[in-house]
Formats: sequence, C-alpha cells, structure tokens
Amino acid sequence: MSGSHQKRILTGDRPTGPLHLGHYVGSLQNRVRLQHRYDTFIIVADVQTLSTNFDHPENLPADVRQVALDNLAVGLDPDSASIFVQSMVPQIAELTVYFSMFITVNRLKHNPTIKTEAGQYGFEDNMTYGFLGYPVSQAADILFCRADLVPVGEDQLPVVEVSRFTARRFNELYDTVFPEPEGLSGDTARLVGLDGQAKMSKSLGNCIYLSDTTEAVRTKVMSAVTDPARIHRDDPGHPEICTIFSYHCAFNGGESADIGERCRAGTIGCVACKKRMVQVIEELLEPIRMRRAEFQRPGMVDEILMAGTERARTEGGRTMDMVRMAMHIDYFEERDRQ
Repeated sequence: MSGSHQKRILTGDRPTGPLHLGHYVGSLQNRVRLQHRYDTFIIVADVQTLSTNFDHPENLPADVRQVALDNLAVGLDPDSASIFVQSMVPQIAELTVYFSMFITVNRLKHNPTIKTEAGQYGFEDNMTYGFLGYPVSQAADILFCRADLVPVGEDQLPVVEVSRFTARRFNELYDTVFPEPEGLSGDTARLVGLDGQAKMSKSLGNCIYLSDTTEAVRTKVMSAVTDPARIHRDDPGHPEICTIFSYHCAFNGGESADIGERCRAGTIGCVACKKRMVQVIEELLEPIRMRRAEFQRPGMVDEILMAGTERARTEGGRTMDMVRMAMHIDYFEERDRQ
C-alpha cells in the first residue's frame, strides 16, 4: 500500500448506475494516471446517492458493486487505491456533523452545483436537508483522509471550493488539521451527450457506458446527433456543433484536426465519421472489458471493497483523533494526558 509520506487523493462516484465516457474524461483518466504517485482513496458515495434517490435504496447493493467494478475495469489497482463504501466509514458522518455547525445555509444555496442539480431534479421549491447539505458531506468525504488533490469533473469544482473553505475555516477556528485540497478536472471539460443538448448524464439517458457491448456502442454512435444543416454527404459541415466531432476531439486527438477539415470541405460524410468513432471507442473499451472480466470472480469486488473500507476507517480514526483534540472534545483522552 502507498506510503503515508505521499500526498493523498480522494475522489469517487455516487452509485446511481454504471459509469460512462463522461466520467472517464472528467475524472477516471486522472485517477488511473495518478494512482501510483499519490496515496489514493476512491469513495463509493452511497449516502449522497440518497440525496436524490432516497425513495429507492434497494438499488444501492447492485449499484455500489457496479461503480466499484467500473473503477477497477478502467485500471484502478486495488493494491494502490483504496476503494471504499461511504456509509461504512462512521468517521465521515461524524465529521459531516461538525462541519455543518459552521457552514452557512447561504453558502450552500449559492453553490452553482446545487443550483444546477436542484433544477435538474425539480428540487427548487422542495429541497431536502440532505440535498442542500451534500457539499458539507462531500467536504467530509474529502477531508476525512486529509486529501491534497481531488480529481473531479468540471461541474464538481465548486463543491471542491466548499471543501477548501471548510478546511480553512476549521483550521482558523480550532487548529491546523486539514490541507486545503486542490481540484483537478480532465482535459475535456464536459462531454456532450448523444443528443447533443446537454452533458453526458445517466439521468438524461444520453450516455455511452463503460460497460456497453460492442453492439450497444455501434447503435448509440450511429444514432447520435450531428450537424442538422448537413443534408448530403458532400455538403460543407460545421464540426464545432457536431456531437461526434466533439468525441473525436476527446478520444481521437491524432485524427481530429484532419477530420474537422474534411468535414468542413465536405469530403467525409457523417456515416464514415461515425464509423471511425465506433472504432476509436471500441479501442478504448476493449481493454476495459477485459479487465472487467478479471474482477468478476464471485466475491472479488466485495473483498476489495471491504479491504478498502477497513483502511478508510483506520485513516478516518487518525483524522478524528486530531479533530477532537483540536476542538477540545476529546474529553477522556484529555484527562489521560494531564
């Protein structure tokens, strides 16, 4: 396991279903790239899933395992990265309570991520305490292990700012316990969905999943929205508004400039462009499918989650000892030190 002298990463996912290519470019690529340089914790944030899916907790057992498997399939090494279940680390819940005592409601209401997602879920006039406060919970997720770096999608960077504020405020009020974590987003700021209208999102059903079959990938790519003004194959195109061209930019950098020029000149049609995109995505997904199969031995994902969760509890215990001492609420330990 990585040495404690290394700087530390905390990142992860809400288990609301399988992960997709938007997750890959937003955070997963960076997790894999950095896992051997940083002491890495990957959270499966099941409690935060209940902030929007509180009425369907029965989906969590399968979804928790699915998200863990997706992380392993893309290349996370369980000997280097501790993958753990949020609800099974009680120190995170305790830290969330302490942080909630000094984070104001106004700060939460004005968080851009909260505003956007409240509109998406129809929560503007009927927001739960848990939904409003989930940036506080995320701050506890990040800070329970005193993380230095948080690889996330661009839309989650405002939540990392809440964590930075929380660390700074705690240190000012009590004692220096937490680093101020930095957010790190992927090179592709936001991957548009297959419908071309919004970012790739499970709730919008416009995704290519990391677990999709070859046939599913082909069907989805071939039906994706392209340039609506381009009627004939030799019509000049506008790649800057084409969903498939944005995928070429994200996954096919070596050819994307040439494809863009040929699209503008009308020398490559949308069908040919899509077929090439299917090949590119398949080249990315096939090694992921192979690794997925390696981790699908019965009980293997559970074993990895239990080991990662135990390590997270141990590290959370160290942090909470520091937190209680800083806040002078380590009542009996304080007596023993006298």
